[in-house]
Amino acid sequence: MFESLVKFFYDLQDQITGALEQESGSSKFHEDTWTGEGWLAGGGRTRVMESGTVLERGGVNVSDVHGLLPDDLARNMPGKAREFRAAGISLVLHPLNPHAPTVHANFRIISRGKQEDPETIWFGGGADLTPMILYEEDATHFHSIWKKVCDRYPSMPYTKLKEDCDRYFYLPHRKEGRGIGGIFYDYVDTAPEVMGQFTREAGSSFLDAYLPLLKKRSSQSYTEEDREFQMWRRGRYVEFNLVYDRGTQFGLKTGGRIESILMSLPPIVRYKYDYRPAPGSRYEATMQALSNPRTWV
Repeated sequence: MFESLVKFFYDLQDQITGALEQESGSSKFHEDTWTGEGWLAGGGRTRVMESGTVLERGGVNVSDVHGLLPDDLARNMPGKAREFRAAGISLVLHPLNPHAPTVHANFRIISRGKQEDPETIWFGGGADLTPMILYEEDATHFHSIWKKVCDRYPSMPYTKLKEDCDRYFYLPHRKEGRGIGGIFYDYVDTAPEVMGQFTREAGSSFLDAYLPLLKKRSSQSYTEEDREFQMWRRGRYVEFNLVYDRGTQFGLKTGGRIESILMSLPPIVRYKYDYRPAPGSRYEATMQALSNPRTWV
């Protein structure tokens, strides 16, 4: 199963980056292949697009690493064995146009124990949308795709995964969500064959969930005020990823490739002291949705 999912992750990376390049005209992904250093073996393939006409920054990464877990990580993960293997695909897309939402997705499989006879295997992942300017129909479309996937798997109910997503992608010091959610799951260690198939179906649904939104919004005209709000909102993305995100922490603590880990950060961010959107503005509507999780489908 592990080997077949690793192949799936690489194939999915090809599919997603190919579709994004087609949408982005002359902009292309730069590719780096890398190998682990020190105690971390294995490696991965990172693809990044920067300064494009559609994506200001986009990264689609695949990794497959193994080694012996450091003590602090070993204590906080299921299982007892020190040996581990982790593989997955992770992407973050930051469009140039403020009307087009930022998106994140990640699907992974992790095992502890000897690779030929693992002690435990578990799965994690999900996808979430971070609109700068909220369009309710976009939120509904994004959530409806994930609900269709979940509805085929009784053990992965959409309502729970949506609530877990709202709970995870939350900035307690701001009392607001990073975005309008999607689905999120972690440490699922039951029915590995079922979860392997769920991982394939969910990963294969990403383009259906996001590409129509990128196509629709990237050609809209925008103002300098829209751009300023986008850069201010990106600051929240930075705060979450550096302070709370488990994947970022896992990568840094396991000696992962720094450039691949931090490619999730937006390229241009602006912090304004005590900024508050004007009452009644579309920016305030975005903030209200982030402060009060809603049911989208």
